Amino acid sequence: SAVTPAAFKATAPAKPVAGSEQLSPAGLRVASEEKIDPTKVSGSGRDGRVTKEDLVNFMRSGAVQSDAANVAPAARGADGRPEERVAMTRMRTKIAERLMQSKNSIAMLTSFNEINLGRVSALRKELGEQFEKTHGIKLGFMSFFVKAACEALKRRPIVNASVDGNDVIYHGYQDISVAVSTDKGLVTPVLRDAQDMGFADIEKAIANFARKAREGGLTLDDLQGGTFTITNGGTFGSLFSTPIVNPPQSAILGMHTIKERAIVENGQIVAAPMMYVAISYDHRIIDGKDAVLFLVDIKNQLENPQRMLLGL
Repeated sequence: SAVTPAAFKATAPAKPVAGSEQLSPAGLRVASEEKIDPTKVSGSGRDGRVTKEDLVNFMRSGAVQSDAANVAPAARGADGRPEERVAMTRMRTKIAERLMQSKNSIAMLTSFNEINLGRVSALRKELGEQFEKTHGIKLGFMSFFVKAACEALKRRPIVNASVDGNDVIYHGYQDISVAVSTDKGLVTPVLRDAQDMGFADIEKAIANFARKAREGGLTLDDLQGGTFTITNGGTFGSLFSTPIVNPPQSAILGMHTIKERAIVENGQIVAAPMMYVAISYDHRIIDGKDAVLFLVDIKNQLENPQRMLLGL
């Protein structure tokens, strides 16, 4: 059909977003659509540029007020039974988009192994009471996994790397994102310089994150960044899972529930507390060999915790 002259009516140029010079093209679009002030967001891109992922994390943290869920009036299904249609909040929509972006933009694979946690369990039983008296915090499993991950990441720095466009960024530190469950969803506060933290420091930091998450007190600084993530589906009884990588990170370690299982040890069948572990990774930069050997590093350290404690 013909185009009418009205179609060419001049319009005022769009008002630029404050701080747009620090935004990537995709980030500029998100900031404009969601009315986010990019000067309030810490950038993780090259030269401190604010990326689309930074803005999505900013919204996910709750710093941007989400629209209240729009609940439709109670309705009846085709068979007459009650149904309710609830619109996703803006935050939940962005989380969904981010998960799909991860699945669609990353060549993600998952490898598995199993760990005998008998010696770690024995160590906790032997020293747990004294540890709590000394440090005022219980000795959990997570601190062992964080310490083991830091050592494994030092040996295999590609697993601790991130992708920025066509560049691979190798981080000379381990900022470990630890998944914490809340009523509103899963959040991943960051243990900064986890490689320098002791067991008590790690346990206290995680407990503090959990408290702040319950009270809605996590800050943007708590949530932004991270070079590697650990998630523990075992808290809810998960035996196996394929965790999703959190871009621009390149890998995530999945812990699972501990089960007493029969294994062969020194030619004898014995019961042992076993855990399946998984690493999901970006196959664009991490070869299968590195991912598998990373899990082997984790396994060897946790099955020989005395070596880990001595830095061997």
